[in-house]
Amino acid sequence: MTSKRNNYHQTAPRVFKALYALEQTQAGFPLEGSLRELIKVRASQLNGCALCLDMHSADALQRGESARRLLALGAWEDAPFFSERERAALLWTDTLTLLAARHASDAVYAQVAAQFDEGEIAELTLAIVTINAWNRFGVGFAMRPER
Repeated sequence: MTSKRNNYHQTAPRVFKALYALEQTQAGFPLEGSLRELIKVRASQLNGCALCLDMHSADALQRGESARRLLALGAWEDAPFFSERERAALLWTDTLTLLAARHASDAVYAQVAAQFDEGEIAELTLAIVTINAWNRFGVGFAMRPER
């Protein structure tokens, strides 16, 4: 995780603590762990966060996710390996991660709402927001995985 940029863990511990509290909050939601990892890997792909992509791909593999599905995640819309619920979560992840380009249309929301109840959509949204926040710190501070 070496970088010549600001090490916000050390220079702004309250910022790190707040971000970590957000992580702990959403981690306590009943969303499936496998789904949570797919969200983290997908958002990290879209945001180009090497640190988070490395970390969450490894976490997903350790939790039983298949390498085949992880490798196909970049083409999830065409890959037959994902359930309808996972597809809805990935659609919501792509939509909210690429918000300026995608917007969150009623049609997209309806696809998500067909698989998740209102409370789950809010929890799913917070999970997506959280990984996007981590990605922005990772990319913004040029954090890289160790070799």
